[in-house]
Amino acid sequence: MTKKHAIDGFVPRRSPGVVGEAHNRGEFKLPHPDTSVGLQRRIPVHHSAMPVHVPRPSSEGNGLAPTRSDKHGLTRADIDDSLKQIDNDDQQSSKKSRRSKRGGEKSRRRRIIKRIVLFLILVVLLIGGWIGVKALMASKSVFKGDIFGLIQQKELKKDANGRSNILIFGTSEDDEGGNHPGAALTDSIMVLSISQSKKDAFMVSLPRDLWVSYKEGCSAGYQFKLNELFNCTSAGGSNKDAGAKALMGKAKEVTGLDVQYHIHVNYTVVRQTVDAVGGITVKVESSDPRGILDRNFDWKCNYKCHYVKYANGEVAQMDGEHALAFMRARNAQGGYGLAGGNFDRERNQQKVIVALREKALSAGTLSNPAKVTGLIDALGNNMSTDFDTSEIRTLLSLASDIKSSAITSISLDKDGESVMTTANHNGVSIVRPSKGLFDYSDVTSYIKREINADAATREKAKIAVLNGSGVAGQAQIAADKLSDMGFIVSVVSNAPEGKYGRREVYQRDDKSMSATRAKLASMYGSEPKTGLSKFGVSADIDFVIVIGEADTKAQ
Repeated sequence: MTKKHAIDGFVPRRSPGVVGEAHNRGEFKLPHPDTSVGLQRRIPVHHSAMPVHVPRPSSEGNGLAPTRSDKHGLTRADIDDSLKQIDNDDQQSSKKSRRSKRGGEKSRRRRIIKRIVLFLILVVLLIGGWIGVKALMASKSVFKGDIFGLIQQKELKKDANGRSNILIFGTSEDDEGGNHPGAALTDSIMVLSISQSKKDAFMVSLPRDLWVSYKEGCSAGYQFKLNELFNCTSAGGSNKDAGAKALMGKAKEVTGLDVQYHIHVNYTVVRQTVDAVGGITVKVESSDPRGILDRNFDWKCNYKCHYVKYANGEVAQMDGEHALAFMRARNAQGGYGLAGGNFDRERNQQKVIVALREKALSAGTLSNPAKVTGLIDALGNNMSTDFDTSEIRTLLSLASDIKSSAITSISLDKDGESVMTTANHNGVSIVRPSKGLFDYSDVTSYIKREINADAATREKAKIAVLNGSGVAGQAQIAADKLSDMGFIVSVVSNAPEGKYGRREVYQRDDKSMSATRAKLASMYGSEPKTGLSKFGVSADIDFVIVIGEADTKAQ
């Protein structure tokens, strides 16, 4: 056998001729990879020349295999396909490498993001923990009970009408370092009545100059102004619980409300809470078109300014010091705009409280840890109360649920309905009930009417309750119940001699006060009759109720 010659290491597989094509008149065609072009190169063939040897790619080592296995052997297309396959493998390898790099970059980004999130969570937990610790420490100094009460949400105590009544009063033992004789005098006295079911609240301020009787004697005697009572019964502030208890009892006597709780604050709590929330805005309202001026606080700016001076209708921005001065202002040192004296001051105190509540519950405050901790510090250091720790969550819930529009201020000197007036008693300027010293019947009726107002009580009908049963006290029992419901009972007396049914209702005319008429008819099961002349009542009486039979139950 003749040994075949190798060219560049390849061994010819067949005799000389065309690579991939048959002979054609002494020429062969070299296939073009893209036959669509139509261009063919013709290469002359000399049969006497050295045979053309075409290498066949090995199927081993490089993983390439011939794309064709026909009798003509390996073609140019086979070689091109194999080279393309190599390029494709390289491209795939490059893509995998790039994907691997991208995957690594994403993985690193995820790890970084995860670390940042974990760090932020840790910061939030630390801040929350710090606020929680401060709140816990503050609750121990402010509230009764132990820390286990914080996990409870106990309902507040309620009166017969389902309301929780809270006495709020302030003293000035922190003013001027407490080195002044009026440190334990109560400059601000207020009752806040809350309904846990109706989600509403009423505020009524009691005049500090209201003349009251004490149950025990002290340096002021057995009678003096209301603001002296705490000082008297607490031995100058050394027994605060005793003083608070005495003041709660007197507030109940004056308002007719069963007062279950108290909150005692000082001047500092106003300054610090207002400053903690970043200040408050208060609309200034005065009977004087000029607004308000009180020169008593000009010393705070070395008499280079008017410290308390606001235009009428102005929406004033106040910091803690200005808010406190505004609450205390009452036309001192030749000022103007506070003609009502203490009554105007009490209305302004209520405005500051409402404005502070709104700011404290705003998103800007609750989302700011510094403001929250500032509030906690201010309250924890300057407030005491007899609320239990188990009631804190209920208080917080009510503070959020009761909207500002559901908070009503009750004024005891309202034009045309005033139940308090100023007077002079033994040479002392005082405030007393309009009906006379120590007669709070109109005051309690007015407050209850405002709090329990409905369509009937808003008509403000004047009612006379007459006893026709012959058993003493029956008319008063019925009158007390009506007053508790918010009705105005102007007369309690005996009915003229005669025979009456168990309960009879009479109306001056049947064309007015339809809501009151319907309510009384429902209460007493008697449709009102028309005409009051036989009872001899005054012309301002709208209804007469006759109690014809004695009843041991409240009517």
